[in-house]
Amino acid sequence: MSRIGKKPIQVPAGVTIQISSSDNTVSVKGPKGELKQTLDRDIKAELKDGRLELSRPTDQIRHRALHGLYRSLISNMVKGVTEGYKRQLELIGVGFKASNQGNLLDLSLGFSHNIIFEIPKELKLVTAQEKGENPKISLEGIDKQLIGQVAAKIRGLRKPEPYKGKGVRYVGEVVRKKAGKAAGK
Repeated sequence: MSRIGKKPIQVPAGVTIQISSSDNTVSVKGPKGELKQTLDRDIKAELKDGRLELSRPTDQIRHRALHGLYRSLISNMVKGVTEGYKRQLELIGVGFKASNQGNLLDLSLGFSHNIIFEIPKELKLVTAQEKGENPKISLEGIDKQLIGQVAAKIRGLRKPEPYKGKGVRYVGEVVRKKAGKAAGK
């Protein structure tokens, strides 16, 4: 049995969950917004006493995998509409800069040109540059998958290199450094 799939999802106060049986869609609405997720046709969701429970028809590998997956996705949706998610990145390198105008992120990452990156309107973007510290980019929103994907794309524009550690990295990420060239004779 899937340990994750069997755990019921507690529905906090202020959150409403609607389950559409016609197209097997779960809609979660809370103080920060609304998210929808379409479930596989084999996975069934039902709301009992302020808890959402998912069930699967058999113990096939496919059903067990989907059971835990959809339970995690819906749990992330509930957390997103109540608390929200936040992801921070920092730019490490001489002359690396980040600024924003609305949802347009302007990055100077040591290339011959600046990179203009458009952030989806569902996310809130904040850039900060304090004296003596590395520039930081902060993404906030209710959709965990979307924040992770956008943050990974921004990081992919200039991944941290292993010799000096320069590049875009998540705040708190540890980059293992390699030894440089050996000294001459």
